[in-house]
Amino acid sequence: MRAVRYHEHGGPEVLRVDDIDRPEPDDDELLVAVRAAGINPVDTYFREGSYPPGDLPWIPGSDFAGVVEAVGADVEAFERGDRVFGTGLGNDRQGTCAEYLTAPLDKVARLPDGVAFDEGAAVALVGVTAWRALIDHAGLEPGETCLVHGGSGGVGHVAVQLASATGARVTTTASESYHDRLDALGARTVLDYARDDLVDAVREEGEPDVILDHRLDDYLQIDADVAKLGARVIGIGNEGSAAGFDDISGARSKELSITLMSMFNTPDISTVLDRLARLVADGEIAPEIAGVYSLEEVADAQRDVVDESFLGKLVVEP
Repeated sequence: MRAVRYHEHGGPEVLRVDDIDRPEPDDDELLVAVRAAGINPVDTYFREGSYPPGDLPWIPGSDFAGVVEAVGADVEAFERGDRVFGTGLGNDRQGTCAEYLTAPLDKVARLPDGVAFDEGAAVALVGVTAWRALIDHAGLEPGETCLVHGGSGGVGHVAVQLASATGARVTTTASESYHDRLDALGARTVLDYARDDLVDAVREEGEPDVILDHRLDDYLQIDADVAKLGARVIGIGNEGSAAGFDDISGARSKELSITLMSMFNTPDISTVLDRLARLVADGEIAPEIAGVYSLEEVADAQRDVVDESFLGKLVVEP
C-alpha cells in the first residue's frame, strides 16, 4: 500500500510517499480502507519532534474515514463493508495518511450513510476536542454564554456549532472575512479578534460562563478580564511555551476554573464520535472542508494548516 511517512524529524520536506506492506488487524482491531484523512496542526508537532510519536519511520495523521476491509477475531460490532470514522491515531500508533490503517474499537464509530467521508475525517479530531472541552470539562448548559476564541479554526468552527446546539449564547472571534459564515454556523456575535476594544466588546455581549481558548499565551489575561465570576476556561492550545496573567489579582477575583486538556486523553473517543455522527447527520454540525489534497500533497497540506488562513479543515484523499 501507499503511505506518507517521515524517516527523520524536520520540516514538511521530510515527508515522502512509501510503498509498504498493508497492516493486519489485531484481534480487537479493524482494518480500514481510508477514503479521507484529516490534517491538523498537531501533525506538524509530531513531525518536527516537539511531541515525538513512536519509533520512526512514522505515518502522520489522526483523523480518518473509510470502509472496513477486515475485522479482528474478537470483533463483533463491525463487519467488512461498514462505513466508519475515527480519531486518536498518529500519536502512540501509526497514523492515517495511507491507503489502509488499523484502528482499535475505542477510537472508531459508524459513519452515517448521509455523511460524506471527507466530512467524517474533517469532524473527528476537532469534534472530539470541542466536545471534551465544552461538554465534558466545562459542562456547558443551555442559556449560558460561551466565548470561542478563533471561531474560523478547525476546532473553533465546530465548537461554535456544538455550543449553539446545546442552546448556549455563542460569541466568537475571527477575521472579518469569516464573520458572515460564522453567523450562519450559529454564532450570536462575531467579533474581529484584532480590534483594540476586544475586552469591552465581549463584555457588551455578556460576560461568558465558558471560554474555549486555543492560544493561552495570547488570551489568558483577556479570558480573566471578560469572564463572569466563576467562569470555566478550557485551554486547548498555545503558540509559545509559557502563559500567564498580567494582573493575577484581577484573575483571582473572578475565581476562575482553568482546565488544560488534550484530545488524546479522552477516555472513550468512540462514544463521543457516535454522538457527533448524529449531530452531523441531523445537520446540527456541518464541518467545513477548506481544501482537499492527495497523498503526494501532504507536505503542502501540513504547510498550509499552519501558514494559511481558512475556515474549517483540510483533508487528504488517498
